[in-house]
Amino acid sequence: MKYAILTDLHANREAVEAVLDHAAGQQIDRYALLGDFVGYGADPAWVVDRVRELVRAGAIAVMGNHDLAVVQGPSPSMRPDPRYVVEWTRQQLEVAQIDFLAALALEHREGELLFVHANGWAPAEWGYIQGRSEAVRSMAATAARITFCGHMHEPQLYHLSAVGKAGDFTPTAGTAIPLLPPRQWLVIPGSAGQPRDGDPAACYATFDDATAELTYWRVPYDTEAAGAKIRAAQLPQRLADRLADGQ
Repeated sequence: MKYAILTDLHANREAVEAVLDHAAGQQIDRYALLGDFVGYGADPAWVVDRVRELVRAGAIAVMGNHDLAVVQGPSPSMRPDPRYVVEWTRQQLEVAQIDFLAALALEHREGELLFVHANGWAPAEWGYIQGRSEAVRSMAATAARITFCGHMHEPQLYHLSAVGKAGDFTPTAGTAIPLLPPRQWLVIPGSAGQPRDGDPAACYATFDDATAELTYWRVPYDTEAAGAKIRAAQLPQRLADRLADGQ
């Protein structure tokens, strides 16, 4: 089976449309959507409805921290800009859309694959995988051979050998990488809706479980149009600016 893995869509219709158009040419059998469908962007209703359509067609979908914030209300620790957007988003969504987000699981296990938004050690606590030590902690916490997660907004790949030796590298888009056993692997595809590695192009990844090949992809999209919608909705200006900067 060949998966397309998208994460951190963040209410960015232009980016999601571009990624799905690109993925349509990749002979995808199943989509895996790793959460944060809302927050930051100006098209939460459209993105949630598109995710619902994909789920009805058989896609995997798990909850992200911004999805939970929209369901429950923002946490006291949430920074001002995302807090403002969460409150705004709660006014844009219908009850059925919020109910869909509320019903999402925190993780999904499928054979040797784990799909989760944040990490494998405590999905509900939303801890970040900021480097090798957190990646090792996540891999050690699960029996899954390959973990796919989001939350970090930058593409990255980690591995852990059978004797506990860890490694990491930043992948090159379009180059297939064999995720061979006995290593464990942790895959961060990068954000579709708000990349933060200095490249504004949307991120996603594909994985073919028949060949164990992983490929990262970058897909240019109309950041100006997405940013204009953010400004028109009177959301924080910096959220529009960062789309063009990839930050």
